[in-house]
Amino acid sequence: MKRALLALALMLAAPPVLVLPAAPAAAVLPDEMLKDAGQEARARAISKDLRCVVCQNQSIDDSDAPLARDLRLLVREQISQGKSDAEVRDYVVERYGNFVLLKPPVEADTLLLWGGPFAVLLLGAAGLILWRRRAPVAAPDAAPLTEAERADLDRLAGPSN
Repeated sequence: MKRALLALALMLAAPPVLVLPAAPAAAVLPDEMLKDAGQEARARAISKDLRCVVCQNQSIDDSDAPLARDLRLLVREQISQGKSDAEVRDYVVERYGNFVLLKPPVEADTLLLWGGPFAVLLLGAAGLILWRRRAPVAAPDAAPLTEAERADLDRLAGPSN
């Protein structure tokens, strides 16, 4: 009961905290948007799959970096020219490489990226197995000494002080 009252007192004494749901911040500015809503939706869908090469953990749709803005404008320019979504992605990948994709394809140059975590996991498991095999095994519980063994032990230990 005392703990509940203490917790209630602490909650009432603490300043109120406003908790808002986390939503990704879209960095697309109004002057970047295409007039055609369908083309703008395509541009936003493509932009969400492209990595900002400056931020590296954000899509160009969420990044405020100047290079991300340039990439968003490039995507919209390609769409305005009548290119398909695949053609736009291919054009950007041709210029910046597979690194610009948030989900790069599994290819020879991205194999380490895709297989690296599994390799580390397997090496860790192998190390754990080897460590466990080399760990000393605990001896089973020994039977208590017999009276003859206890007498021999006392004789070998000598007189105690």
